[in-house]
Amino acid sequence: MPETASTRSSIPHGVLTVILGAIGLLAAFALTLEKFHLLQVPGSVPSCDFSLLVQCGANLNSPQGAIFGFPNPVIGLMAWPVVITIGVALLGGVRFPRWFWLGYNAGVVLALAFVVWLIGTSIFALATLCPWCMVTWAVVIPLFWMVTLENLRTGRLPLGAAVRRLSDAAYGWIPLITLLSYLVVAVIAQLRLDVISHVF
Repeated sequence: MPETASTRSSIPHGVLTVILGAIGLLAAFALTLEKFHLLQVPGSVPSCDFSLLVQCGANLNSPQGAIFGFPNPVIGLMAWPVVITIGVALLGGVRFPRWFWLGYNAGVVLALAFVVWLIGTSIFALATLCPWCMVTWAVVIPLFWMVTLENLRTGRLPLGAAVRRLSDAAYGWIPLITLLSYLVVAVIAQLRLDVISHVF
């Protein structure tokens, strides 16, 4: 299987993976500290609570904030170091086998599905915009596009030559695709929560 596209992109892909992973880890760590503080001082106000709309307390204290029986940020503490390690390995010239990339892609798809659920829960159920949660959303989305388009354009996901060519062309537009994804979330939040009126 030709790997020329993958070889050309390994360095920038690795750099962006490390950056996104580090930002995601920071968000997970910050939310974990906030959760610890809430457990130690019941009734306290988290430092990331800025208003009734922009806050993380409601998210951390909700059942949805511990969907698997433990605080959601713990998932990030476990997952983001793996992402960072993959990025560092790519920077070091490591070429992972196809099965690894497909497994990585499956993990990223699950992460995006979880984030989409969290976005829906935050906007429609809790009516809040959690700052550190939004940071997590903001890094999972481009990571999904990076990994998925990389696998499509290199043929690791064998969906045909046309899809491969389209993915190769779209790969260079990941920043724009990511911005459009953010815009969709922003429009939904505005329609549901009237964010602009709260800001101004």
